[in-house]
Amino acid sequence: MGKRASLAARRQRAVSICALVFLIPVITLMLVYIVYPIIATFMNSFTQWNGISSTKQFVGLYNWNKLIHDAKFWAAFKNNLIVMVLSLLIQMPIGIFLASILDAGGRKFNGFKVIWFLPLLMSSVAVGYLFHYALATNGGLFSSISQLFGWGNVDLLGNQHTALYAVIGVICWQFIPFYMVYYMAGYSSISESIYEAAVVDGATRTQYISKIALPMLVPTIRSAVILSITGSLKYFDLVYVMTGGGPGESTELMATYMYKESFGKYNMGYGSAIAGGMFLLITLIAGLAMYLMNRKKEVA
Repeated sequence: MGKRASLAARRQRAVSICALVFLIPVITLMLVYIVYPIIATFMNSFTQWNGISSTKQFVGLYNWNKLIHDAKFWAAFKNNLIVMVLSLLIQMPIGIFLASILDAGGRKFNGFKVIWFLPLLMSSVAVGYLFHYALATNGGLFSSISQLFGWGNVDLLGNQHTALYAVIGVICWQFIPFYMVYYMAGYSSISESIYEAAVVDGATRTQYISKIALPMLVPTIRSAVILSITGSLKYFDLVYVMTGGGPGESTELMATYMYKESFGKYNMGYGSAIAGGMFLLITLIAGLAMYLMNRKKEVA
């Protein structure tokens, strides 16, 4: 009996050592590329630094006090919230709808899977440049179609009232395929026998989706909502390429504002404070969303 216990203990120790060996590279990468940059960002937020010189001047809470009273930052945060809300309202339903169609079609719709997934294969910078020229006032796609019917130019990106919504439309066009695939993965976890039992009971495909599939997809929907919220609040590349935060500040987001302050004005200390503010706001909103969704789960 003692030998068996000793053998089991040695085996457990060997498994633990093996697991640690495999975890060390992951932990090291996380410390170097995630934990350290976060700590360094908050440390830099208490300094006045141009990002180039080796000397940093400690200024205490000056940058954070400036951030709290910075109207441009809060306007950018408001734009991020608009992007977040509209992304949820547009991407989630369409993603579920497309996934439901593809799940119902099976292998017959494999061609549609490829076609609908294509936008996600393009880099955000390439998509940004593509739509920057497609939505251009002179020679753009919409302006050319408008002129074809004898109307005037269409200025979507140059108009402060429409620029943000045009950018959101492009963001949704690119990322709807991601959520489509995400929900398809959720559908694949539902046993085919459940659908067959529903059909035997006389349920239509629509009834199966609304009464059976969607309730079973709730965990997938929750995680997709969190991904959409965090992604919308830290979005940068496509917006910066398409509009650069303009016209005026109508499409300015927290990330584009941080980039301009850090690398445009060489004010790395204040840029770090903006990045720290982003980190805190995103963590707060994502945490609140997770709390509310888990609370609903417990109540249900």
